[in-house]
Amino acid sequence: MALKLLAVLLALVLARGVPTLMHLRSFAWLRSWLRALGGTPAGAALALLLPAALAGAAGYALAGRWLGVLWLAFALATLLWTLGPRELEADLEELLNAGEGEARAAALGNFATDNDTMPQWSAGSVVGAGINAALRRRYAVLFWFFALGPGGALLYRLARLAANEAPAIGLAAASHALLRRVAGALEWPAALLMVLAMALVSNFDAVLGSLRAWHNEPGRGWLGLDPAFLPAIAVAGVNADVEAGDGYAVDTTDVAGELEDLAHLLNRVLLVWLVLAALLVLGGWMA
Repeated sequence: MALKLLAVLLALVLARGVPTLMHLRSFAWLRSWLRALGGTPAGAALALLLPAALAGAAGYALAGRWLGVLWLAFALATLLWTLGPRELEADLEELLNAGEGEARAAALGNFATDNDTMPQWSAGSVVGAGINAALRRRYAVLFWFFALGPGGALLYRLARLAANEAPAIGLAAASHALLRRVAGALEWPAALLMVLAMALVSNFDAVLGSLRAWHNEPGRGWLGLDPAFLPAIAVAGVNADVEAGDGYAVDTTDVAGELEDLAHLLNRVLLVWLVLAALLVLGGWMA
């Protein structure tokens, strides 16, 4: 766990400090791979599992070699590859600084790269799009990296990309449905952990109350493996902070202010995750 935490810290610093690394985040081979194997649901699942299993086997083979340096290098490369593909903070800053018209539309378009509906210039829409982007670009990758190592991070990234690419390459409806379910199921535990972190660093009652209300609506349940609750909870948490005077905006309709509050909230969520990982490391050393 200590090496995993170190790899995450290094990856986050490098991804933020060296933007040119984004050009290395290429999965151009994935379309051909999915066309070759994804004709059936079983083939689509195999298309995800084979590369992830290879990454997991490579990580296992490198564990313990050269005091873990080789594993750390491999894990760092995998994280830099699977995070993103765009940096969240840069896109939030671009949206905050964009004027009206084409510049704003282009900045909003950066948050609609996962077959989502184009977000509108309204507080609820941009906060929801921003939290979804955070989940898919960073937190789901980190969750599965901490849980399963490099293979887990790659499995999630391939699942999300495959779910997005399936319509464009003409995969069968059954294969597309499976890929969407797998991507959503992999995002679900990370989204729940984000909500718990938001409850700790934001308005506890508002966040958990919104989570409970969302799941109590007709047709929804707690075991649906669906991360669709996350935007509503993020909006509730940001709005509660603003209304309590603890946020970075003056009212809940101030789009720029709510975006700033969301950016600070996501930073606090990340800090909670890193502190939790550090506590697990300390617990392992003391055991």
